[in-house]
Amino acid sequence: MVAELAEQKHALRQCIAARRRAVAPAAVARAGRAVADALLSCPVVREARSIGLYAALSDELPSRPVFEALATPQRSLALPAAGPGRALAFRVAERWEALVRGRWGVLTPPPEAPEIVASRLDLVLLPGVAFDAEGNRLGRGGGHYDATFPPADAGPLLIGLAWSFQLVDAVPHDSRDRRVDAIVTEDGCVVKPGRQQ
Repeated sequence: MVAELAEQKHALRQCIAARRRAVAPAAVARAGRAVADALLSCPVVREARSIGLYAALSDELPSRPVFEALATPQRSLALPAAGPGRALAFRVAERWEALVRGRWGVLTPPPEAPEIVASRLDLVLLPGVAFDAEGNRLGRGGGHYDATFPPADAGPLLIGLAWSFQLVDAVPHDSRDRRVDAIVTEDGCVVKPGRQQ
C-alpha cells in the first residue's frame, strides 16, 4: 500500500512537471500578478496581519508579485527557512531584495530576521505540485509543510497557490498529509474545500 501510494505520487509529480514545462514565459509573469489580484479580493487575506508565504522555485507559480501586493506596514510577512528536523522556521521579510539563498538554495529571510511561530500566523500561502477539491495537497515529497502544520493541528488558514492545471480530480494522500483550506489559481479561481480536521 505504501509503495503504491509513493508510485501514484511520483507519477502525478511527473505529469504536472511536464505541464509546467509547457507554460510560456509571458504566461508565467502574468500568472503571478493574477494570483496576487485574486488574493487581494479575498477578505480573509486583506484582513490578515501575519502571513506566511514562500519564494517560488523556477517551476512554481511566481510568488514575488504576491509578496509585493501583500507588503504593507500593518502586516508581517514571513518566509520559511530550514528549521529543526523537517519543520520550517518562518522569519519576517520586509523587502524581497533583502532575501538570501538558504540551505536548499531557496530565497529566505536572513538568519538574523525575527522568527514568527508558524502556528501563530493568520494564514499561510503555500506551494504544491497538485491539489484537489477536497483540499488534498501533493508537495515535493519532503514533508516540510506537513511537519510544520500537522493534520490534527488547527493552526493558521492554509491557502495553496497553484496553476489551474495543478487542480486534479484526486490527489493521492494518507493521514499524514495536511489538507489546505483554499486554493487560488492564476484564473482567479478560489476553491474552498473548508477546514478539514
